[in-house]
Amino acid sequence: MGAYILRRILLMIPTLLGILAVSFAVIQFAPGGPVEQVIAKITGQGGDAAGRLTGGGADLGGTGGNFEPGSEISSKYRGAQGLDPEFIAQLEKQFGFDRPPLERFFKMVWDYARFDFGESFFRDISVIDLIIEKMPVSISIGLWITLLSYLISIPLGIRKAVHDGSAFDVWTSAVVIVGYAIPGFLFAILLMVLFAGGSFWDWFPLRGLTSDNWDQLSLWGKIVDYFWHLTLPLTAMVLSAFATTTLLTKNSFLDEIRKQYVTTARAKGLSERQVLYGHVFRNAMLIVIAGFPGAFISAFFTGSLLIENIFSLDGLGLLGFRSVLDRDYPVVFANLYIFALIGLIVSLISDLTYTWIDPRIDFERRDV
Repeated sequence: MGAYILRRILLMIPTLLGILAVSFAVIQFAPGGPVEQVIAKITGQGGDAAGRLTGGGADLGGTGGNFEPGSEISSKYRGAQGLDPEFIAQLEKQFGFDRPPLERFFKMVWDYARFDFGESFFRDISVIDLIIEKMPVSISIGLWITLLSYLISIPLGIRKAVHDGSAFDVWTSAVVIVGYAIPGFLFAILLMVLFAGGSFWDWFPLRGLTSDNWDQLSLWGKIVDYFWHLTLPLTAMVLSAFATTTLLTKNSFLDEIRKQYVTTARAKGLSERQVLYGHVFRNAMLIVIAGFPGAFISAFFTGSLLIENIFSLDGLGLLGFRSVLDRDYPVVFANLYIFALIGLIVSLISDLTYTWIDPRIDFERRDV
């Protein structure tokens, strides 16, 4: 097992390099980079990102007003005609674009290997501090949605498998399919309209994970306030999450229940509970565990992206989304690197969990 773990860890290195290389290559051809963001702001066409930069997030050396309206200076940047070339060169140096792409890429790889993610282009804060600042929100959403979906899905899936074809199985399948078909963000909007001060009831808050008077609350009051804020986002996300895992659990248990060893166990006089949890459970849960890394990463980042936007939860999903729009490349690449690394580690942990559930599995006897 030690050799297998070592091989998997070593394989993480080329995997991360490949992810960063492809993403870096794509970025080179993407229009509207950080230099263009600042140029657009100066020429009166900029958005929030450039506004944060020129408004005090970074020092432009006071050259933003160096126009030369009498001369049209050719530039590789859209909208840069008429700006002082020295100012453009200063912007390139500030963002690190004065160096060749390969040099920038290898410097980024070296820095990331030491977990040095640099500073945000448009925020006066280091990237790692920014990520740490946003992480509690995403951890709260990711952990609770994963826990809730598994706590609901596994018992429900087992019961559906045991009562396959019954009225219970039929109507729960209808609920599960409908839940899976409804987009999470649409359900989130419906919840807002119904329960968050829309057209009906004003029972739940719309913004953040805590109230303004959080520091003044007792311990019990803080717990209640925290889950009060989490109720609507978690409800919106758990709808489709538990649907997928429920059907996966049911089908996995059905496959195992129909196998010969189950018939043999019943013939020996074992109770249905002993057969189900003593023999079937261990084998059937393998495929459910296999889906855990994807479910966790999805809930932790991708799945919470729209939910964070809708409920104004300032987490990593919202941070990554805004960073892509703003072309804040240090934040974009840091998010990509961290979540790719987390995904690879969780995948390895998932494989190791296989051996804990079923000792018959031996990864040493097969290729990685």
